[in-house]
Amino acid sequence: MDKAIFKDKKFCILGDRDGIPGPAIAECVKDLGGEVVFASTECFV
Repeated sequence: MDKAIFKDKKFCILGDRDGIPGPAIAECVKDLGGEVVFASTECFV
């Protein structure tokens, strides 16, 4: 994957309580150079 597509972009992260939580996705986005402006973990029932 080309990391350049994440660099200098802003992201809103919605994680799933029964799947991948928001903070885990946010850390991956930060590692790829993106800026997380909102991260949350929700329950989609």
